[in-house]
Amino acid sequence: ADDDPATSVIVLRAEGRSFCVGFDIGGGADRAPSPWRHDALKYRERLAVSLRALMTPWNLRKPVIASVQGHALGGGCELAMFCDLTIAADDAQFGEPEILFSQAGPGIVMPWIIGHKRARELLYFGQLIDAQTALELRMINRIVPRDELRGATLKYAKRLALISPEALAATKRAINRGIEDAGFRNALQSGLDVVAPLYAAATEIGRQFDEIRARDGLKAALAWRRGQFLEE
Repeated sequence: ADDDPATSVIVLRAEGRSFCVGFDIGGGADRAPSPWRHDALKYRERLAVSLRALMTPWNLRKPVIASVQGHALGGGCELAMFCDLTIAADDAQFGEPEILFSQAGPGIVMPWIIGHKRARELLYFGQLIDAQTALELRMINRIVPRDELRGATLKYAKRLALISPEALAATKRAINRGIEDAGFRNALQSGLDVVAPLYAAATEIGRQFDEIRARDGLKAALAWRRGQFLEE
């Protein structure tokens, strides 16, 4: 789409009930051990690939509109934040709950979008927020009823497509360059350096989560972790 001269705006959306629930944290006893499991350097290489994938909307020359319904969690939340604009259905939920399973990132982009105080709260607690809260935090641009999401997104995109493609590309690059000059890319790479050893480490919570997941499945592991917070 970025190389297609007939395309000036890109829409990123998903079928089904959710936009994206993040990277796969499933698996069980039949899954072969990962060669990077306890190697921080190898894990950093793997996470760097994931970060490059998430940053695709940022790196494209043309503006990308995220059209979000249902859950946008973990890497899915990061993916939406890397897009230029985001339209969300009124049932959308955003968050990065990885910390509940002793993980983080790989793209620590949220502080750049909503500010470090609120980002700390959401990332430290793994908290989910609804579309209205995301709008108030300036994480998204608009909210529409779920059944109007596709039509509203296309209307938004068609209106943007009336703008000169050259002007859109130049404006996007100017905004991105300003943010990058402020240290954006360096900060993301520094984040990888920090979180890679965490992924490679064997934490107590992570070990218990993995054991339950391998024995009883992902839903059971998620229920076990959720139950610990409900007891408080």
